[in-house]
Amino acid sequence: MGKMEQNLLLLISILLLSTSLPVSLCAKKPVAAAPRKEDIPYIKCQVCEKLASQLHQQVQSKQAQISPKKISEYQIIEIAENVCNLKKEEADWILKIDIVEQGDKLELVEQNAEGICNTECKTIERTCQEIMGYSDTDVAEYMYTSRPDIESLANYLCKDLTKACKTKPPPLPKDRTPGEPFVPKPTKEAEMEKMLRSMEGIPGAPSMKMYSREELMNKNFDEDADDDDDEYDEEDQFPSNLGKALRNKDSKKGDWKQTIVKGIKDAGETLKRHATKVSFRAQKWWKGFKAARSKAADKTEL
Repeated sequence: MGKMEQNLLLLISILLLSTSLPVSLCAKKPVAAAPRKEDIPYIKCQVCEKLASQLHQQVQSKQAQISPKKISEYQIIEIAENVCNLKKEEADWILKIDIVEQGDKLELVEQNAEGICNTECKTIERTCQEIMGYSDTDVAEYMYTSRPDIESLANYLCKDLTKACKTKPPPLPKDRTPGEPFVPKPTKEAEMEKMLRSMEGIPGAPSMKMYSREELMNKNFDEDADDDDDEYDEEDQFPSNLGKALRNKDSKKGDWKQTIVKGIKDAGETLKRHATKVSFRAQKWWKGFKAARSKAADKTEL
């Protein structure tokens, strides 16, 4: 397939996606909200417990999905690496949590639907990232070898490995500025963002953006010609079955979205597995190297 045809198919797919959304949802995104770092000590233990629950749940779900095959340590590492990153679908659980002030405490209250991500959402993400840190491989190894239940995993992650729940949180300052209210996200917006998150980092779908129909008709794409030249290598990997999905007149209404996502995912699956394995082996080597240096230092002191 020629590069011009690939560009045309990509443009058509974006146009089709944009027609299912209101123009307001396709407009330029506002400046991202910043986390409230001062709130982290008051929610750290609760976030850690919910993180342990999510890790256990997602690993079990992955195991059921690939059964009768046994889940690999690499697959568990991938979940652990993504579960605190809002750009990944493994972190969707963060979008359903509201931070509620109750007396001198902050409570995490789970909602039935995803909410618009503002400062509270970003604060939970930042807290989750601080807890996990560089411990994702340690957590994955523990889950793979020990097969713990939720309680055992929470104790290991929140008390032994990270100390997130070792001490009680301090009382909440009386002059704390209340956070924003929880606002449920419109259903169509939530579905579209979920689909785009599932494509994040997959070869063939780099830096996808949403445009309104008016923007697509008026935008001068010739201005971006130089940038397009730099992206040809990535576009060459765009799955050929995307065109088939768009041309398939017999497919049911709505199926084209799932077909496009599946085609792109399949194209990048091998590369993602390879990258995960390389990362895992490098971290294993580094841990062994540090252990060897530590033993050598101990012998020198003796």
